This record gives sequence, C-alpha cells and structure tokens, in this order.
Amino acid sequence: MSNLNKRILTAFPLSILAVYAIYNNVILTLSLYIISAILIFEISNILKNIFKRNKINSFIFLNLFILYICLFATQIYFFLSDESENKQTVFLFILSICIFTDIGGYIFGKTLKGKKITSISPNKTYAGMVGSFVCSLIISIIFISYFNLSINLVFFTFLISLISQLGDLFISYLKRKADIKDTGNFLPGHGGLLDRMDGMIFAIPIGIKIFVFF
Repeated sequence: MSNLNKRILTAFPLSILAVYAIYNNVILTLSLYIISAILIFEISNILKNIFKRNKINSFIFLNLFILYICLFATQIYFFLSDESENKQTVFLFILSICIFTDIGGYIFGKTLKGKKITSISPNKTYAGMVGSFVCSLIISIIFISYFNLSINLVFFTFLISLISQLGDLFISYLKRKADIKDTGNFLPGHGGLLDRMDGMIFAIPIGIKIFVFF
C-alpha cells in the first residue's frame, strides 16, 4: 500500500472523530486529553535527542511545551463549549484550512517537486508551498459560499495557512536537530501525531484568537 493510501485511510476515521468531538463535549474532552498526552510524549523524545548531554535544558523546554499544549487544549475546549453561535463552523473552518494546507503541500510537492525552500526540511518545496495556499483557498471558498461567510476571510485563510506552514517548518527543524525522521509511528502513513499536528498547534490558537477579538 502506498504512503498516500495509508494517509487517506488514516485520515478518514480521524476526520470523523474530529467532527464528533466538535459537537460532543464528552468526546471532545477525552480527545483533548489523549491528543495532549501523545504530543507531550513525542516532543519529550525529540528533546531527549536534542539535549542528550543537558537534561536541565531538556526538562525546561519540555515543561514549556507542556504548558503550551495545556493552553492549546484548554483554549479549544472553552471555545467549543461556549454558547456563541457558529463556533463549531468557525473551528471546522480553521481546522480545514490547516488540513488542506498539509494536503496541498504534500500533493503539489510530490507531484511537481522543484526547488527546495530550505535545508531544514528537504521535502519542503516552493511548489508545495503554493499548493498549500491553493488548496486552503479552495476549501475556504467552499466554506464561505456554503455558510455565507464574509469574503474577507480569504485573507484570514492565507494567514492561517502561512502560520500552519511555519509551524510545520519549526517542528521539522526540531526533528532535524534530534536527527529523527518522524516523531513517532502512531499514525500509519503519517508518522507521529505531532507530524500531522505540527502546523495545527500553532495555527488553531491564533485563528481562534483572531475570531474572538476581531
């Protein structure tokens, strides 16, 4: 089975679970606990490899990451638990931008290849970057049309897609420093959970903040 097929088969049940979690507080709570625990476990392995000779630095950065993930999970929980209208649609919108940013980067990058963006992640190409923006824009236009949202959200889409890509590069940089390919093997065809959520853990909180305050 090809890597792309594994990705699709893995992503399908996860997408269904994500939708259920968005509309059910019990599933949401359990999902956030499990996701947080896995992300912390995977980043701890990365930090151990980076700071092999300095356990104090590893401990400090791990605790900072734990704090960030706790804030990340808490923000999602309170946002989706709020009684305000369309909160699920907003979250699905942000989540979809992140997912299609990843899909676009993978498909365009693998198909068109081309010049590498940076040595941090040799799989990241300019074609993949363009594909990330294109696919995220397509899904945002579908959302805007179907839910009758403001056309100004097109600019929001580019911002969230950019943050998601930068988050991806940041985690890729950490993996390169740790000399590992994947953060784990939790998801067949994807690697670890952090491999797939690297952009989301940065883009989703910022996206929520933008919607709440603006």
